[in-house]
Amino acid sequence: MASSVATQLFLFFFLWLHTLSSSQAGRHNYSEFRYPFIREASSFSSSSSFSSSGRGAGDHAYDYIVVGGGTAGCPLAATLSRKFNVLLLERGGVPFANANVSFLKNFHITLADTSSNSASQFFVSTDGVLNARARVLGGGTCINAGFYTRASTRFIRKSGWDARLVNNSYTWVERQIVHRPKVAPWQAVVRDSLLDIGVAPFNGFTYDHVYGTKFGGTIFDQFGRRRTAAELLATADPLKLTVLVHATVQKVLFDMSGKRPKAAGVLFKDENGNLHQAFLSNSQRSEIILSCGAIGTPQMLLLSGIGPRDELEEKKISAVVHNEFVGAGMADNPMNAIFVPFKRPVEQSLIQTVGITKMGVYIEASSGFGQSNDSIQCHHGIMSAEIGQLSTLPPKQRTPEAIQAYIKRKKDIPHEAFKGGFILEKIANPISTGQLRLINTNVEDNPSVTFNYFKHPRDLQRCVDGIRMATKMVQSEHFTNFTQCDKQTTDKILNISVSANVNLVPKHTNDTKSLEQYCKETVLTIWHYHGGCHVGKVVSRDQKVLGVDRLRIVDGSVFDESPGTNPQATVMMMGRTQEIHGTENLERQTRKTAGVSGLINQEHEIEEQC
Repeated sequence: MASSVATQLFLFFFLWLHTLSSSQAGRHNYSEFRYPFIREASSFSSSSSFSSSGRGAGDHAYDYIVVGGGTAGCPLAATLSRKFNVLLLERGGVPFANANVSFLKNFHITLADTSSNSASQFFVSTDGVLNARARVLGGGTCINAGFYTRASTRFIRKSGWDARLVNNSYTWVERQIVHRPKVAPWQAVVRDSLLDIGVAPFNGFTYDHVYGTKFGGTIFDQFGRRRTAAELLATADPLKLTVLVHATVQKVLFDMSGKRPKAAGVLFKDENGNLHQAFLSNSQRSEIILSCGAIGTPQMLLLSGIGPRDELEEKKISAVVHNEFVGAGMADNPMNAIFVPFKRPVEQSLIQTVGITKMGVYIEASSGFGQSNDSIQCHHGIMSAEIGQLSTLPPKQRTPEAIQAYIKRKKDIPHEAFKGGFILEKIANPISTGQLRLINTNVEDNPSVTFNYFKHPRDLQRCVDGIRMATKMVQSEHFTNFTQCDKQTTDKILNISVSANVNLVPKHTNDTKSLEQYCKETVLTIWHYHGGCHVGKVVSRDQKVLGVDRLRIVDGSVFDESPGTNPQATVMMMGRTQEIHGTENLERQTRKTAGVSGLINQEHEIEEQC
């Protein structure tokens, strides 16, 4: 018996050493076992020529090329690979061995990292709000707060999606990467306070989007490890899927020899700066699918020659299709936060509780400061610690005024504030919209993005209503008992919150006297931006790009509202559902070509509802 135990311990120790050495050997070992199809972009051998027929010389031709291995792109590529040859191109690296991505306690570190190899890419909208976009396989699921909740039934109906396929696709995602959270004490207090102010009923734990207060799902498991959309790639056929990381697509290539432009391939740059071309097969069913996100997809269309003609001409981009709506209608759900100081230690928690009101306001919460020993050893500002608002600036943004204002705000923040929590108030379905425009033709640079937060008075009024709700929560007996702090006045609550805020919006001395002013000057993002490629203006109802063939979009850029309280569940579902729709439709086309008739009614219904 002792010998058996010793043998087991030895084997465990050997496997642990092997895993440790593999993780330290370099970034190329992530694909050896579970993901053998993931490779560095420089390993790709491409043809050197491109013919007007849309085919490159050589054998590298794919049924589908998916640009962007993010929240939608990973499930999209995984299921398509069951029947078709698929190439997935991701500009970032892999998340699997990245501790900053993988663990809840390090949530804020990636968002505070503005280096070129970070999993997040920092940008500032023209509104002065600090923001981030994902740059890693798995996309936003690698850098978000992990909250998982489905879209409303209204959103599903409006999108024209088949409810059965949608439910099956949600379930497919949930079985693999979604968990029921262990509810933190702070989150229970938030629940009780929401119910006290009338955000009822309590719906318990549910993924569904229903009015009242609930606990939602999370992509963090019981050990605090993040499960991302990249893990959905494990369901792929490894013989039919190729995933290239550090593959930065420069533009879509078009065959212009026919009546309509036809997507034929893509030009991408590898991690060494070398250019490659990848092409679609000559089959009519083949497509390039853009899943670059609400910032990256309209940017990619513009760089590829699809957009407003005057903007393309200004940037000396050859026009493929004039479309004035590319980049229009950009929206972001404005968020404002109320800081709650504690006199007691508090467990770190991200989003677990949500209040879904009938006034178009969502209430969420976070608590604790989870900085680990591996963290950047400095104060990032409260927002960095709690909800990932960036508090470092790239060189181009380091104006003397911005630096001095930022340093002053950081000096004014007491260290004990990091032991507090936040009530997060977010506007559902903002009416205010803006636009995205190219700054230059370098795809690695952020475009100019404007969201026009609170431009519409209805959005501003909803923020005021939400802040009033949040201050009532903080003043409730549930909060005072938990925080061990005395009940505070509204002015004091707002003054503390203003000092904690980090953005580049100019401040006034009276921003706590007017709730409207408070909303405007403390506005933040929770990264739920969307739009830029709306249905009926840039894409058809089945998300095919208007004016060209063999080009489709599957990501949040087609949304005119962010689904549910948090969109990641629906974006992953969207990738999976799109795959099912596409696969069934292509099977139908194949059978028609073979002379097979008598398609079943169910298939016809699916096609009509795509």
